[in-house]
Amino acid sequence: YGLGSHLGSARSQNGKGHVLGHVKDLGLDVHDPNVRIYQTSERQTYHTDSCDIVSLLCLKTAKSGGLSALVSSTTIFNEMRRRRPDLLELLFQPVATDQRGEVPAGQKPWFEIPVFNWHEGHLSAIYQRQYIDSAQRFPEAPRLSAQQVEALDLFDALANDPALNIFIGFQPGDVQLVHNHTMLHDRTSFVDWPEPGRRRHLLRLWLAADHARPLPEVFAQRYGSVTIGDRGGIIVRGTRLQAPLEAV
Repeated sequence: YGLGSHLGSARSQNGKGHVLGHVKDLGLDVHDPNVRIYQTSERQTYHTDSCDIVSLLCLKTAKSGGLSALVSSTTIFNEMRRRRPDLLELLFQPVATDQRGEVPAGQKPWFEIPVFNWHEGHLSAIYQRQYIDSAQRFPEAPRLSAQQVEALDLFDALANDPALNIFIGFQPGDVQLVHNHTMLHDRTSFVDWPEPGRRRHLLRLWLAADHARPLPEVFAQRYGSVTIGDRGGIIVRGTRLQAPLEAV
């Protein structure tokens, strides 16, 4: 938290107001549409978080698996432009993404932001395929066309291309800082230790960077604001900012 404070302000990572997050398998059902996948042992798939910078600190590793993975969303953009510019164009259209039950006051249970966004000379991405798919559970959410699904499938195929991504095995004490607007991160599934005191455990920060790039106004649906230094995170009715020292 102290290290992160040199980069920006910590943002709430869930409706409970956790500014210090715990990435740990809480035994929750990955098929529950209101469960965030980081609370399980399942693979997360490539995605961005709702902030400028996400930081992880490894406390304990799993028995096996749980590798961190990174891929450049800018590289995916360039590859799609080279291979299928027709599909790339579709990713500049708004797409419904599930808010997983953590809905800010006055908003819908999903937000509608394009995967790729040009704004003031910057190309920024926002993406979580699992939540795009689960937003289709809402009858009022815009339906995905066959062409949009094809575009999303190509995006995923490129993200999973070993020529484009990297995998990193965390060790206790390792810190990772990721710029969400140009990088996607992932985590492989893992098998944990049976002893509670040995189980995989990371601490996480979501940061609003002090010297961040400008973002288009549409990001306010998810970020609450696009004001540099004061944007991102999840605030719902009753949220109280706190930094729990144990996973809850």
